[in-house]
Amino acid sequence: MAYAYSPGLKRAVKSIVKKRRKLPIRGKVLVKPGDLVLPDTVVIEATIQGDAHIVRASSILGIDPDQLEQHLLKKENEEIKKDGIIASYKALFGLIHRVCKSPAEGTIEVVSSVTGQVVVRETSSSISLKAFIPGVVSEALPEQGVVIECQAAYLQGIFGVGGEAYGDLRMVSASPEDIVNEEKIGPECEGKILVGGALVTAHALRQAVKVGARGIIAGGIEDKDLADFLGYEIGVAITGNEEVGLTLIVLEGFSNMPPSTRTFEILKRFDGKPACINGATQIRAGVIRPEIIIPLEGPPSGTWVKGVEEKETTELRPGAIVRMIREPFFGLIGRIVSLPVELQVMESESKVRVLNVALENGQEITVPRANIESLEE
Repeated sequence: MAYAYSPGLKRAVKSIVKKRRKLPIRGKVLVKPGDLVLPDTVVIEATIQGDAHIVRASSILGIDPDQLEQHLLKKENEEIKKDGIIASYKALFGLIHRVCKSPAEGTIEVVSSVTGQVVVRETSSSISLKAFIPGVVSEALPEQGVVIECQAAYLQGIFGVGGEAYGDLRMVSASPEDIVNEEKIGPECEGKILVGGALVTAHALRQAVKVGARGIIAGGIEDKDLADFLGYEIGVAITGNEEVGLTLIVLEGFSNMPPSTRTFEILKRFDGKPACINGATQIRAGVIRPEIIIPLEGPPSGTWVKGVEEKETTELRPGAIVRMIREPFFGLIGRIVSLPVELQVMESESKVRVLNVALENGQEITVPRANIESLEE
């Protein structure tokens, strides 16, 4: 029996999802292995030191460096506002009056009587990172972050915008062929992640933002509607940092494209259940797909039942589900019947490896292996 491996969209009703949560700088990890966390649990925090500003105080005042300390109005470690006076110099009964002001709000860090300079350090800021998914901390990365595991249904989309969000799923389409328009989105959608059918419109996206929905999942979107919603044409880059009021995940592609029956049924099965989504996408090297994580209930002890872990590639074998990603069968889904070992000559007269696929409508076709992507069950 022939086998092959192919990258593809992951789709699993039960899997072990592992998320590595790390900050780009060292910080303090707030949880430990075995702890249970929720999506909004802060797992690590760090302090970013403010910028330092060097002020040539003695030159500004017109005095020698060793005279600076006697004219200071602020000492080391004292706080100061922007344009606050660091030092003041008066001479000739006040006829000469010069002041040295702070270029930023912060703290007087250093006063040097050798150079005559004062260092003002801007106020430090703090950053933190939340768990994003509910689960158990399986590993602590000292001063960096943690690894969190949860048992969940896991699906990937083709494209997305917006970052991490979580909320209860709410079906707004009765079938994969439905179009999501603004009439389908009302006040009851506040705080929800909406699941639609074949197409979502720009008007629907704006209405979803207006009512406070946290995300929308749909089969497709017209590229002009996406540009209209974002306010600009999106290029080949990493998405996920857009501040547009919600997270959008496109399951199939650009245009009116119904999600596969299997994917739609999985989402429908979990209608009303909490989900975590992330629209971050990268389509060049180091592919990143938008993802939908629907946590399954785990025991209170935090010991999650082992399932199928995420894989970088999916095995192609007879019976595996695949989707066509090029014409003339673009978007159709079927099961592999066989994987011939021999190269076959296609209409283009090129010799390629192929596979035989039985489509959902019963038709059996032969397509190049490069024209499909695998879908996990």
